[in-house]
Amino acid sequence: MAPAALSRASKAQAKQEPPPTPHLDVQLIVRELASVADYIKHIRREIGMLRPNELCRDRLPSVHQELGSIVTATASATHTIMTAAEEILGSGEPPGDGYRNQVETKLLEIFEACSFQDITGQRIGRVVDALNQIEKRLGRFASAVNARDTNAAPDPEETLRQARREMLLLNGPQDEADAIAQDDIDRLFD
Repeated sequence: MAPAALSRASKAQAKQEPPPTPHLDVQLIVRELASVADYIKHIRREIGMLRPNELCRDRLPSVHQELGSIVTATASATHTIMTAAEEILGSGEPPGDGYRNQVETKLLEIFEACSFQDITGQRIGRVVDALNQIEKRLGRFASAVNARDTNAAPDPEETLRQARREMLLLNGPQDEADAIAQDDIDRLFD
């Protein structure tokens, strides 16, 4: 083919197929990386909305404390009931045999009913262990992703529950470490 014909054939071919441009590949990679960065930013924001540090710092430890208090209070109540029942059974002054038999029967029922504490304690112990695991894993996750709690508005339902608790003072019994001693209260009335 003549040089002019080759030149025309090359030009025709060039019009049909654009030459590969590395510029388009770079733009595609940049767009994909920007998309990944946006996704990571979104995930970090969502993790921040979980407020994992607050969960580890405030909420989960208070759950542990409350469950521990349940176990302690339940054990104390059981001990009190069983002690009273033992004293009634040990009483040497029954008013009559029929009455004594009835009291003994009922007291044995009380003893049987008090066995709930052992099972309750075991179950609550398992819950505490599970919460410990959740707390450790959540803390490790928050540390791994360097999560920071956001200042976003709290959950509206939680805000309503908190306001209701404060309005009705539904904070429940105080922990022994925080409560005012009964002796101090009694001195106020002396």
